[in-house]
Amino acid sequence: MVQGTLEVLLVGAKGLENTDYLCNMDPYAVLKCRSQEQKSSVASGKGSDPEWNETFMFSVTHNATELIIKLMDSDSGTDDDFVGEATISLEAIYTEGSIPPTVYNVVKDEEYRGEIKVGLTFTPEVLYMLVLTSWMIAIGVYLRKTLVDGSSHLEKEADTLMSHCIAMVSRVLEAWNKAY
Repeated sequence: MVQGTLEVLLVGAKGLENTDYLCNMDPYAVLKCRSQEQKSSVASGKGSDPEWNETFMFSVTHNATELIIKLMDSDSGTDDDFVGEATISLEAIYTEGSIPPTVYNVVKDEEYRGEIKVGLTFTPEVLYMLVLTSWMIAIGVYLRKTLVDGSSHLEKEADTLMSHCIAMVSRVLEAWNKAY
């Protein structure tokens, strides 16, 4: 089972039903992926066409099949109003890796209530490990070339560090090959 990081770019929404009758609503989004939940900022006074351009990160596995984005209207002094929600399937993101900002329907009581624009990126954990390990190797090479000259004790330590880094790269590549 592959796991990694789901990056969600919440761009904005259009055509939302205004739940405030005397003024523009103050929408925000609650993003939920399995048990993880995050909240956007409140787009104060932005009404039916808010823009957020905010990024959210979720730790996910292939068991996470959908992202639910619930749109709310922030009300002071009373409970916030439910505007609607969008359910986004995550199946394609695991194979594609990235889905550019796309429009999804916002629904309330099975009726269309506007649209929301969201971009998705999935980065497998092994790719993070590969990048991290590459940086470790680069640092090891730098240290060996600049700090070690002439000291056999430090030279051995740098060689040991490099050996560990190379072994780690091998393990990460094996995991990558098994996953894909």
